[in-house]
Amino acid sequence: MRFGELVIILFIIALATATIWGPKSKKSRLIYSLIALYIVTVVQIIVEDCRWQMIPCYAASVILTVCIIFRKPEKKPRSNSRRSWLAWLWTTVLFLYASVMIALPLLLPVFAFHQPQGPYPVGTAVYHFIDNDRPDEYSVDPTDHRELMVQFWYPSEPETGEEAAPYIRNVAAITQGLEQALSFPAWTLSHLGLVETHAYSNAPLSSMEQEYPILIFSHGMTGFRNQNTFQIEELASHGYIVVGIDHAYDAAATVYPDGREVLINKHQLSGFEALDEHMTLWTQDVSFILNRLEQLNRQDEQDRFTGRLDLERIGMFGHSYGGATAAQMLLKDSRIKAAINMDGTLYGEPMPSAGLNKPYLQMNGEKSIDKSKFDNSLDQAIVQSGHTREYYEDFWEETVKRRMNALQGGGYAMTIPHTSHMSYTDFHLFSPLLPNPGEDPEAVHRIINEVSVAFFDQHLKGIRHNAMDELAKKYPDIELVQD
Repeated sequence: MRFGELVIILFIIALATATIWGPKSKKSRLIYSLIALYIVTVVQIIVEDCRWQMIPCYAASVILTVCIIFRKPEKKPRSNSRRSWLAWLWTTVLFLYASVMIALPLLLPVFAFHQPQGPYPVGTAVYHFIDNDRPDEYSVDPTDHRELMVQFWYPSEPETGEEAAPYIRNVAAITQGLEQALSFPAWTLSHLGLVETHAYSNAPLSSMEQEYPILIFSHGMTGFRNQNTFQIEELASHGYIVVGIDHAYDAAATVYPDGREVLINKHQLSGFEALDEHMTLWTQDVSFILNRLEQLNRQDEQDRFTGRLDLERIGMFGHSYGGATAAQMLLKDSRIKAAINMDGTLYGEPMPSAGLNKPYLQMNGEKSIDKSKFDNSLDQAIVQSGHTREYYEDFWEETVKRRMNALQGGGYAMTIPHTSHMSYTDFHLFSPLLPNPGEDPEAVHRIINEVSVAFFDQHLKGIRHNAMDELAKKYPDIELVQD
């Protein structure tokens, strides 16, 4: 709950209490207080903007206005017992109404990201790239080509840039896609457009270093390029240029500069065969972006990254299907030197039994690798999908096999207690209803950030050579191990 919202709620409760219990001869004082409430409300709306969760509060101001203006002095004094009974009745109504006023902004907060801990301020810029060598296979127009929206986060000069970038720029489109991922109606998440970040739009790249290493970020199915802002900003503040890709048609939504919106395509992909095949689209997206980074390093029309990208130090990280994409790119593309997969089933080309032979980190949700949780959900899954128990058992075995193969030859694995699939994104900040029992999203994010920075510092920058070992000792509960 934001400060202005808290002030309004407390003001309404105090004024309502005074209206119920105060003497009716003091009407003028109530009117002055009501005027002050309206002033505070207008200031809050101007400074913090309004959102639907505050409608009960704004409505309460109108209700109080009616009650105070039409309040009449008693012509015939009521008995103390009758007046007390009525006052307690209205107090009960106030308590119930205040519960709603408080609950809505608390359960769907305008949350804040923690300040990045690295030495650099963070800048951000958005680019629109068209792959003229690939047709848009989902477009009805056969002449269309694959278009991607890409966002950069990078070390910037201090106190520069246009303004703090919003978390989500096109909130109406994105929330329509998130409705499928989180089962929250789109309108309930409209306030995400009010969440601010610590990155400044179009700030100049920091001059502290000539070149900066690059990290590619790939979201999960139904996700979006900003879905790991907690992690992306932290990495950028430690001297990395992070490049987030919206995989059009699989992202919650992709909005192009001319206003066109491509919402998530509701194609039903399930099972290894279909998802293995679909992986080609995502790896081609990443390869295309790598090619564009090479061009950008030669000449950036925005005059920001020309000659500043260290193309010899490129890593990748991703969540879910994006994590699997990071593993595939580590396997297939020599330009990717290290990768983190955050709770992604390893779809795509099967992992070699000898491992990836490059620095690889598999972050697991505790519930995602718990076989008992899987078994307990089988009956419901069988009824809903029509697949057999044997189908799901084979799926589990293949998942474990691919994960274990990827870790051979020096891969890292870690599992944060009390986490599930979405714990490795921003999503559990959206509402206190979402985290798992025993999970503290901010503590989980802090661990993810520390491990991510340490991993890439060690394997891309060649510094902090014992960083991963030190974190394994610092956080023994996450079982950070190297096979």
